[in-house]
Amino acid sequence: MSKYREGSLEAPVRHPLNWQDEDFYNEQFLNDELERVFNICHGCRRCVSLCKAFPTLFDLIDESETFEVDSVDKADYKKVVDQCYLCDLCYMTKCPYVPPHEWNVDFPHLMLRAKAIQFKKGETKKSYKVLTSPQQVGSVASKPVISSIVNWSNSNKTIRKITEKIMGVHVDAVVPKYHSKTLTKLFVEDKTVSKFKVAIFGTCYGEYNDPKSVIDLVDVLRHNNVEVKLIKNTQCCGMPKMELGDLETVIKYANENITPLKKLVGDGYKLIAPIPSCVLMFKSELPMIISDNEDIKLISKAFFDPFEYLSFLNDSAQLDTNFSAIDKEVLYQMACHQRVQNIGSHTKKILGLIPDLHVNIAERCSGHNGTYGVRKETHTYAVTIAKPVVKKITDNTDLVVSDCVMAGNHIAHIATQNIEAIHPITLVKMAYCL
Repeated sequence: MSKYREGSLEAPVRHPLNWQDEDFYNEQFLNDELERVFNICHGCRRCVSLCKAFPTLFDLIDESETFEVDSVDKADYKKVVDQCYLCDLCYMTKCPYVPPHEWNVDFPHLMLRAKAIQFKKGETKKSYKVLTSPQQVGSVASKPVISSIVNWSNSNKTIRKITEKIMGVHVDAVVPKYHSKTLTKLFVEDKTVSKFKVAIFGTCYGEYNDPKSVIDLVDVLRHNNVEVKLIKNTQCCGMPKMELGDLETVIKYANENITPLKKLVGDGYKLIAPIPSCVLMFKSELPMIISDNEDIKLISKAFFDPFEYLSFLNDSAQLDTNFSAIDKEVLYQMACHQRVQNIGSHTKKILGLIPDLHVNIAERCSGHNGTYGVRKETHTYAVTIAKPVVKKITDNTDLVVSDCVMAGNHIAHIATQNIEAIHPITLVKMAYCL
């Protein structure tokens, strides 16, 4: 018996995504691999509580003629694929059969392969293509006057019902506001010179929907004598398009971003993005998708989560820990795309330095996960997935915080209490009295 037969105790190893292999888009080969992996999942079922993909799979099996995968209609495999939002939690936290185990199970990348084939076959809805184009949508929706109209429309129930029919955005889903004063307009250049240098990849969401959180990050870094610049004229990180299976656009975006990011790394800058999904994209996903590109590996090593960088400053005796007390109780939801970076609980560590701040931890998925939480086909599932987190909100909870502001807003939106969600970096800025 193989030494890995009962599951490996070694750290998971992620193989490159061989999307350029001619067999990658072979649908028969895909179905064979789906059946193989689904059989393994059927015999294990450890991931049943993670998301809707696994209950969907197990229901298909349990309702089949033989109660085995071989009697599940292969056309129904798509039902499982459509419920996967590529959070990677099954791979990084649950599955005992990931490499180096000989069974070599990588459920998220198998789902990505299936999504890529669906996209290549033209089976992706046009509305999904629009929803996964945040930079293009944001550049229009954030224009003066237009932003006011868009925000008003998104708060009007009657118009939201029309939007649901046309764009497939669920009428009850929380959608982001658009700001005409974008991050690029709000950012002020600073002449601080320091050996600690950071370049902010603002992200589509930070540029158009939540510039305040990014400015709060800038203020916190500058308070700690960090030289900060904003990276301008960059493309989307590509995560939304990866979620869609549009790998060619992912590569296109990556190629547009590599040149300016590589130059900054060469100039001694560390790179930070305020959204965990964008950090994960540069840290892990792109190095696996374009594994032969040495520049993306260089960029990957220079990319930091905001609180990972604050921990680095703390370890370097550069972080000001003279925080003012914040007498509040907060629910901190640990974003999935931050957890799977395997960097540790840096947000929890830094927030723990703030006097009188009581932090309740919710180490569960928010259910938002990009477009999954807003689409009419999946919003109800997203709410169900978030319920264990929402139940942790009590009448004593003052704030919901999540490193993914979209996840935090989703949680606060479906809570019975009237509660605000903020980025945890805003708490740090409050503790500095900035």
